[in-house]
This record gives sequence, C-alpha cells and structure tokens, in this order.
Amino acid sequence: MSNHTGGCLCGQIRYRINAEPGASRICWCRDCQKIASNGTANAMFPSAAIEVTGTLARHDKTADSGNTVTRSFCPTCGTQLFSDSSGRAGLTVVRLGTLDDPSSIKPTANIWRASAPGWACVDTSLETHDAAPVPAKK
Repeated sequence: MSNHTGGCLCGQIRYRINAEPGASRICWCRDCQKIASNGTANAMFPSAAIEVTGTLARHDKTADSGNTVTRSFCPTCGTQLFSDSSGRAGLTVVRLGTLDDPSSIKPTANIWRASAPGWACVDTSLETHDAAPVPAKK
C-alpha cells in the first residue's frame, strides 16, 4: 500500500495518506479555475485513509452537478488541499501539488475540458471528458 505525505505552503497543515489513489485527473471546471487560476491536478482517496495534522478551514458550495462540495484549505496561507462532495461519500479529492512528491501520482484524464480557457495547456495524451465523466456502472 502507498504512503503519501503532503502539506500546505506555510507548514501549518500536514497530512499522510495510507492508500492507493483512485482516479487522478486535471479538472478544468470553473470552480477549480477560480481556486487555482488554472486547472487543478487531483487524485481521489478513501477519506478514512487521510490523517491530517492541523486545523483546516472549510468552504461549502453547490456545484453545477447539484452536489455540495466542501473545500478544505489552510486558514493561514490559503493552500487548497482537499475537497469532498455529497455525490461521492467516503472519497476525498487531494490536490496533487500539495504532495511532498507531486510526481508520485500522474493524472490520467482531463475533465470539464469544455470549460478550459483557450490558452490552457491540455495534455492531449490523456483521456478527455468535456464535463464530469460518467461513473462506471457496478
């Protein structure tokens, strides 16, 4: 099992993840563009596998999907670390740039590509979805 560590810019928040990542994507939705001024590189992990040291601030917003998305960030430096959605209980999105080794997980897809600005550097070798990908049927 993988062990990933990371934290915020100022060091107030640290985390450890004891799990393998699920989906890893670059998201071009307008919300991600607003929090990063670009697309965000993310991976999903089981929420229970993430141990956080420090106190996170949170912001809730209704997404275009209708789900409530809770974004967690450092209250001191503002680093966006995680997001959770009412539409995927038990899974947490981790911002890959906050990992101590951000190269340890490579995104495999672009999502919300239709929302990307014309100047976006989109990796065309990755699977691409114009909006949110359709979840696999169980």
